[in-house]
Amino acid sequence: MDWAINNLAESLLILGILLLVVEVAVLGFSTFVLFFVGCAAVLSAILLYLGLIPDTLLGSMLSTGIFTALLAILLWKPLKNMQTQVDVTKPKGDLVGHTFVLKDEVSPELTPTYRYSGIDWKLESVNKIEAGTTVEVVDASVGKFIIRAKL
Repeated sequence: MDWAINNLAESLLILGILLLVVEVAVLGFSTFVLFFVGCAAVLSAILLYLGLIPDTLLGSMLSTGIFTALLAILLWKPLKNMQTQVDVTKPKGDLVGHTFVLKDEVSPELTPTYRYSGIDWKLESVNKIEAGTTVEVVDASVGKFIIRAKL
C-alpha cells in the first residue's frame, strides 16, 4: 500500500488503464461508468506527473472525481447515440450460396426436404423449379432453405 501512495501518478495510471480494459474487454462498452472513471484516472495521473495538481491522496481523488463528472456530462449523450446506431443488415451465413441439384420439384405449394450436413432442410421458393435443376440457397433460417435456380 505504501508503494501505491508513494507512486500516486503511476498507481492512478495503472488503475485507469485497468478500468478501461475491464469496460471494453469484459463489459463490451455496455456501461460507461468504468470508462469515465478510467479516463478520469488517466487524466489525473498525467496532471500528477506534470505537477499541476498536488501529489496527495486527497488531491488525486478530488481531481479524479471532478474529471469523472465532467467526462460524464460531456460524453454521455454522444456515447449513448453511438450505442443506438444498430446495423440492421442481416448477416450472411455460410449456408447462403450453397448450390446443389434438386431431386424433387419445388414451388410455393410444394416444399420438399433436402438433407445437408445431417439436417433435413425444408426447401422453399417463390417460383416453380423443376427437379434436376441446379439451385442456390439465397437465405437460410431454422430448418428452412430459400432457394432459386442458379443462373
